[in-house]
Amino acid sequence: MRVVIAGAGNVGQSIASELVENHHEILLIDRDPAAMKVEVVPHAEWLLADACELSTLDEAALHRCDVVIAATGDDKVNLVVSLLAKTEFGVPRVVARVNHPKNEWMFNESWGVDVAVSTPRIMAALVEEAVSVGDLVRLFTFRQGEANLVELTLPEDSTTIGRRVQDVSWPPDTTLVTIVRSGRVLVPTGDTPLEGHDELLFVAIPEREKELQELLSPHETQPPTEDR
Repeated sequence: MRVVIAGAGNVGQSIASELVENHHEILLIDRDPAAMKVEVVPHAEWLLADACELSTLDEAALHRCDVVIAATGDDKVNLVVSLLAKTEFGVPRVVARVNHPKNEWMFNESWGVDVAVSTPRIMAALVEEAVSVGDLVRLFTFRQGEANLVELTLPEDSTTIGRRVQDVSWPPDTTLVTIVRSGRVLVPTGDTPLEGHDELLFVAIPEREKELQELLSPHETQPPTEDR
């Protein structure tokens, strides 16, 4: 993939390093000369320019870009970059960093954002995921609420324990994608049995989360835990 990252600070550099290692084509953009630390990610392209300018994004060839990541420390800049990437260049996937939680409500499709990443939200979700048994926890939202990555640690009294994946009547619009069991990551098949304390990860639409929780942990009456 060709990925353009707006913001060459520590966050942008870290993302670029990971993606370069996975053999993606990376371009980092920043208007601050001090951020041009080419030696940190030597195999990436670097562009000293303002990512909020159409001429800059045109020079960066966003029209042939697969993903744009708005990773600056300024929410206003990230929103502008996201909007331009989506509306002016038709970038298929736009990922934006949310620096201040109070601004998160703006990071949606109307601003061209496909995925908004808020560090406080993710950290809170991971804390809840680590301590919650029988509670459905939202870890991540895809495409602004159309689907969520959710996790539930199966309680020992769940009626689904011992049943094979194919024998469970899963709610529509939910997919079991991974089982974490005793430190191992399992790709579930139809014959995989469910065990107590399995960490189940699903992709599900929000409307099915309550139904999914009731299926796996029917004694729980609380709504799915929000990753506040």
